[in-house]
Amino acid sequence: MNIEPYITQLLYRYQCVTVPGFGAFLTEIQSAKWVESANSFFPPKKMISFNANLKNNDGLLANHIAQAEKTSYDYAVSAIQYQVVNWKKALETNGSFSIKNIGDISLNADNNIVFKPLDQTNYLTSSFGLSAFVSPVVKREIFEQKIEALEENTVITLDTEERSGRSYLQYAAIFVLGLGLTATVGYSVYQNQINSETVLVETAVQKQVNTKIQEATFFIKSPMPAVTLSIKESKMSYHIMAGAFREEANADKIFKRLSNQGYKARRIGINKYGLYPVLYGSYATFAEADKAKKEIQKNDNPEAWLLIESL
Repeated sequence: MNIEPYITQLLYRYQCVTVPGFGAFLTEIQSAKWVESANSFFPPKKMISFNANLKNNDGLLANHIAQAEKTSYDYAVSAIQYQVVNWKKALETNGSFSIKNIGDISLNADNNIVFKPLDQTNYLTSSFGLSAFVSPVVKREIFEQKIEALEENTVITLDTEERSGRSYLQYAAIFVLGLGLTATVGYSVYQNQINSETVLVETAVQKQVNTKIQEATFFIKSPMPAVTLSIKESKMSYHIMAGAFREEANADKIFKRLSNQGYKARRIGINKYGLYPVLYGSYATFAEADKAKKEIQKNDNPEAWLLIESL
């Protein structure tokens, strides 16, 4: 059985996917970014990393495989162990191997595992359909360069002939131009003065309004009735399994023992394999369940495992 597709499926939904006996693939959300050197925009994505120290079986991958393949949990665990053995042989023989749509794993000079993620797949579901794109550079200097070129190529010539006959026309043109400039400057000054006075009036009005609001007292003649909020209790989807027993009497015996030891033990109905499961307890979050599982494995039952399911 190839477990790689099931790892990729879980990476879309969870921040941590542990492969028992090998390591854990972790995800971290990276915001959208702009790479100036490449003129490129990249959407938000999940960055994948690998931690070889997280090897304990949290039940997530095995339960997912068992449900997808419609097989038993023990068979799923065996399939994972078989895949891990093949990966370790590939590292010993070739020094590296690839996991499809996830990345490349290799050994460095100190025989430590090095993970290089692939960037082709974005595991952030909220960025589905978004892709990187290149924006061309906006060139703002072309217009200025054309103006400079025109100024350099412009030749000014002076015509001194027939000066006396056309002098009155030149004076008339200068006079008309002066009137135009005077009107333009005068209108600009007048407009600025109007704007300044408008701002002063609006500021004074706003001060009066704020003063009235601060001095005002509001009375509610018929207040609204008090609102009662009911908070729905969160689902307990994380369960620590003590075991599943063929005989119901054995399940009752373990249930009583755990209850006497102070655990919030539970018994759930017979499963599709004809077994009677017994739980140490149920939890609302993965963090709480994982912490409790480690304490139980240390103090009571090393074989306790985590079941993720809405019961």
